[in-house]
Amino acid sequence: MILRNAFLAVAVAVGAAGPLAAQIPVEFGPGSSELSRGDLTQLLDRYEKAIASPAYSAQVKDAARANADRIRDRLEQGDFHVGDRVVLSVQGEPNLPDTVLVEPGPQITLPLFGSISLAGVLRSELSEHLTQELGKVIHDPVVRAQGLMRLSIQGSVYRSGFYVVPADALVSDAIMLAGGPAGSANLDNLRIERGTTTILEGAAMQEALHSGRTLDQLNVQAGDQIVLPEKKAGPWGVIARYGLIVITGVFLGGRIIG
Repeated sequence: MILRNAFLAVAVAVGAAGPLAAQIPVEFGPGSSELSRGDLTQLLDRYEKAIASPAYSAQVKDAARANADRIRDRLEQGDFHVGDRVVLSVQGEPNLPDTVLVEPGPQITLPLFGSISLAGVLRSELSEHLTQELGKVIHDPVVRAQGLMRLSIQGSVYRSGFYVVPADALVSDAIMLAGGPAGSANLDNLRIERGTTTILEGAAMQEALHSGRTLDQLNVQAGDQIVLPEKKAGPWGVIARYGLIVITGVFLGGRIIG
C-alpha cells in the first residue's frame, strides 16, 4: 500500500487547556501505513510528556494514559493474536500456503519449517522477522508477509459481521467490506470499541477518518469492534413513524372488524 502519512497528528480528547488544546502532534518522517517500533516509542514518549504537563486537562491526560497503556502493550506483547492471519510469499517455495492462521503462542506453523513464534512481533516487523526465522533453514530467503486481523463491524452497515481486514487498511476500507454505510448511518458518531471500552470516538475519530489513518496507526487489534450508529430520528421523524403505526393499526383493525 502506498505510504499515506508523513505526519501523524494524534488527537486525544476535546477540551484541553492552552495552545495545544486539540491535539498532541507526533511527526514521523517518512510515515508508514504500519507503525514501526521507533514510531510507537516516540508516540509513547509524547503521551507520557502530555500526562506530566500542566498544559492539558484531566480529560486529555486520562485519554493519553489509556493510549499510552495500549502502546506499551503493543511494544511488549506484539501485534498478533489467535485468529489473525498472515499472508505469506517466499520466493522459490511454491508449496508453502499463501495464508496462515495465527495459533496460540502466538505462532504460525509452516510445512517443513515447523512453528515460528510471533510473540512480541509488530506487524511492521513481520517480513523481517520471518526472513530471519526462515533464514535458519534456507539460504537468503526473500519473504513478503502481511498481517490480517479479525474485526467485528456492526451498526448501520449493510452486512454487519466479522471480517478479516489488512492492518494497513483505512477505517473506511473496513466499513466498505461490510457493504458500506446504510442510509441511516451517522458517521459523526462512528466509534471503535475494545470489549466494553470505547477506544476511539468523537473528534479524534473524525480526525482519523479525514486524515486517512490506517487501522495499525490507530492501535486497532484483533477482536476490536467498529460501530457505525444510526441517526437519531428528529421530532418530525418520530411523529411520522408513530403516525404510520397508528394508521396501519386502524387499517388492519378495520379489515379484521369488517
